[in-house]
Amino acid sequence: MLVTLKAIAINATLKPSGKEPSSTDKMIDLVADGLRKHGVEWAGTIRLADHVIKPGVSSDEGDGDEWPALRKRILEADILVFGSPIWLGQLSSLGKMVLERMDAFLSETDDQGRMPSSGKVAVAAIVGNEDGAHRVTADLFQGLNDVGWTIPAAGATYWVGEAMNKKDFKDLPQVPDEVAAATETLARNAAHLAGLLAAKTYPGTGKDQ
Repeated sequence: MLVTLKAIAINATLKPSGKEPSSTDKMIDLVADGLRKHGVEWAGTIRLADHVIKPGVSSDEGDGDEWPALRKRILEADILVFGSPIWLGQLSSLGKMVLERMDAFLSETDDQGRMPSSGKVAVAAIVGNEDGAHRVTADLFQGLNDVGWTIPAAGATYWVGEAMNKKDFKDLPQVPDEVAAATETLARNAAHLAGLLAAKTYPGTGKDQ
């Protein structure tokens, strides 16, 4: 049976829509194009700065919290593209907040002990003007893995500019070959792994195992 995979992205830029263009959006678009080449349906990008996401570690923090609806959209997809800029060498504050909200997955398991994200794939799309991509990817993947997401081999793509330089990824005349190659590998591996997990997910740890 042919399974149609779906991917969605989070953009953890601190800039709301309508402001200056986001380099993170440009990187996410590269990943989206790569995934489409492998038959993955694209469900769009959630720009976190456009939404009210209350601080906390539950799946619903009450009146005005838009996370429950965003959480539903994210979990309807097979692949999560987690895009973030680097600030002070770290994942953006909005990205960290989303990881904190996903902490609720730890207590939202099914009868087999599987979290809502079990059997779903997550990849990283990182941009910044100085070094920090490896640090951000390491922290992000550790957090995502803790709350049930599966990380494919070579599951991150990134670009960092020269230190003390003001050039942004969005302003490059063309995508560097190395970034394009890393993004294609990410897309191929993510689609492959998501297809395997969609066909046969993790067994879980229920009493009947």
